[in-house]
Amino acid sequence: MPSTIGDKTYSKSIELPETEVFRNLKNAKRFAMDIGGSLTKIAYYSTVPYRKVLYNKDQKTVDSEGQEVNPKYEVSQGDRLHFVKFETKYIEACLDFLQQNLVASADVMKEKKIKVTGGGAYKYADLLQEKLGLTVDKEEEMTCLIEGCNFLLKNIHDEVFIYQRHANPEYRFPNVDPCIFPYLLVNIGSGVSIMKVEAEDRYERIGGTATGGGTFWGLGKLLTKAKGFDELLALAERGDHRKIDMLVKDIYGGDCTSLGLPGDLIASSFGKAAQAAPESIQEADLARSLLFAISNDIGQIASLYAMMHGLKKVYFGGYFLRNHPLSMHTVSFAINYWSRGEVQGLFLRHEGYLGAIGAFLKGAEECDADKYSWSENYAGSSGLQSPLPGHTLPSLPVAVSVDQLEMDRIDQGVLVYCPLLDQPASYIPDMVDLTEDAEARKYWLDCFEESLDKFVSQAIKSQPLSADAPARAQKFREKYISRLQYLKQHPCAFGNLTVRSLLDTREHCLNEVDFPDPYLQQKQMENEAALLLLSDHLAELDALPWRQKHETAATNLLAGNVFDWGAKEAAALMQTPGFGFQQALAHLQKRPWFVDHVDDWLVRLEEGPHRCAAIFVDNSGMDVILGVLPFARELLNHGTKVILCANSKPALNDVTYSELVLLVEQAALISKDLGRALEEDRLWVMDSGQASPCLDLGRITRSLADAMIANQVDLVVIEGMGRVIHTNLHAKFKCDVLKVAVIKNRWLARRFGEEEDTFPVVFQFERKMVL
Repeated sequence: MPSTIGDKTYSKSIELPETEVFRNLKNAKRFAMDIGGSLTKIAYYSTVPYRKVLYNKDQKTVDSEGQEVNPKYEVSQGDRLHFVKFETKYIEACLDFLQQNLVASADVMKEKKIKVTGGGAYKYADLLQEKLGLTVDKEEEMTCLIEGCNFLLKNIHDEVFIYQRHANPEYRFPNVDPCIFPYLLVNIGSGVSIMKVEAEDRYERIGGTATGGGTFWGLGKLLTKAKGFDELLALAERGDHRKIDMLVKDIYGGDCTSLGLPGDLIASSFGKAAQAAPESIQEADLARSLLFAISNDIGQIASLYAMMHGLKKVYFGGYFLRNHPLSMHTVSFAINYWSRGEVQGLFLRHEGYLGAIGAFLKGAEECDADKYSWSENYAGSSGLQSPLPGHTLPSLPVAVSVDQLEMDRIDQGVLVYCPLLDQPASYIPDMVDLTEDAEARKYWLDCFEESLDKFVSQAIKSQPLSADAPARAQKFREKYISRLQYLKQHPCAFGNLTVRSLLDTREHCLNEVDFPDPYLQQKQMENEAALLLLSDHLAELDALPWRQKHETAATNLLAGNVFDWGAKEAAALMQTPGFGFQQALAHLQKRPWFVDHVDDWLVRLEEGPHRCAAIFVDNSGMDVILGVLPFARELLNHGTKVILCANSKPALNDVTYSELVLLVEQAALISKDLGRALEEDRLWVMDSGQASPCLDLGRITRSLADAMIANQVDLVVIEGMGRVIHTNLHAKFKCDVLKVAVIKNRWLARRFGEEEDTFPVVFQFERKMVL
């Protein structure tokens, strides 16, 4: 039933569940709103408790009686931003929900303010005050939109897309320049505002037009029986504008070559309507003609402003678009046509949240949003064109869809591009875009689904004394498989679909149900076993002549990389009785390898040492201890300083920064060379900022980037299938780079043209080009 506050009546007809939307409200600290005429967006910041592993060199996987023990954890707090979008007509019910779940008490909240933007900041001020006891602090809409846009461009890699109707795929996600400025923001609301953004705090409105979304809706309501904006868009989708618009060919009989005008170009919007019999005119045709007329006008004006100011990046947003395919198509066509291809229309996956994000940032001192990088949480976010499943409303016969975005704070501060990348603006980490490669997409989606039971089992095994581990593991299974099934139908939902994004989604889903490090005990057992072998392993290397020693160190680096629980074929081998380092060597491809630059590498070593090497490591156990550390030791003995770069957070059996610090200390007690390098400050372990089996060099910690510059790193070593094959195989650097991996997947090996039963080997050395 409606309720009344003062002289205003509001609709109350929604009941929101706590499970999927408005998550973690009880731990929310601050929130803001963007209230539009049709859609409302709520932003809030919460602290999320999670289990954090405590790494200890004395920690054992079994007790004195041989019984498994739970790993040692501490409960830590992570910061998360939540953005939820719903129809404004349900605002009262949502505020009731917030009041019950977010606000501690009226006395506590009455001194606080809520940042609100959009037209509803004025209309609903009384309702907000009454329901939440908060003072409404109204924020200027355009400023909020720009701040929100800047935030998304800096923090979500695949935020920007180009829409190409009927292409395959229709959504293409271009690389975004690390320097996001300058750009043009075209906000299509009731009218159109065009903003030139040159820096965080430097922007201006340079133009616009009164012909916008309000015009489309107003004229559409006069011309059709559509009862809502979305209904009018749906009507336009079905229409044929050629029955209403006069085309060039209607005047010239075909193309007008003298003026360079194609025959299908609109010469006069609604030009045929004057001669058409009223009974022959269809509402859908009128709606489509109207959409094209307004979109062409907006596209032409935007392209003129972009060319006038010399801007190539033009982002479109506003309720007129709503990521609606036909709207994006018409605007894209118009700006491309009028600029003659010089300006590209760009869209944002989360453009509906710009105002809410900006309003939140205005009052976000508590979470220091600008001092950290943030990443999209795939486990809790809706995808592009994919709202969360409808939630039943008590008073309506239909379900209401709710859209949601969640972003987690990166604890390591602001992440930056690796300073050694040759051209950061053109850097694309991923080897294959699965949205474009249907065969690869089917294989990898099926592969991840088939391996799911293994990860469910591993998650349960990682917490043997937790009674609820099986139930939580089942929740992980349901969450992840639902994502995989959806991605089969909508591969562009979260940006470019890649092996990296599928791996990241799995890690996000595991963390959501409190499995932070499922391979912890496995890593500890393998580390203990490998450390026992290290002394003899180094002695064998030291007994070899110089050239053979370095060849063997390179081969051992590859053999160690076989120990990868994320690769199905390798995992099967590792489970066979007696499988160890020698057996891994036997499964490597015989030289010459698939990519074999060992001789080039040795020639470079003979020329003298590098100043400093940054080695991005992969797996725990045999890989890092018998592969990476001996290889690093040879570099150190050759006169090269070494930075070992490890993941910030767990992923599969990859070694983490915290683990590697302990392992290097233990290895230094075994190897005098490693111990001396540590003492002399020639060997460091650093946090890379990564939480994936893959490697995105566009997002590394600032401390690592600074260390690379300070120590004049002139050699980058990247190790592992995820870091070299799935990502970075084609990455170009300003310095020497060594890319080392074993292809432990038969399907992928065949794609590279390798049919042997052994694992193909990549040892790719790329020398810095001297001009």
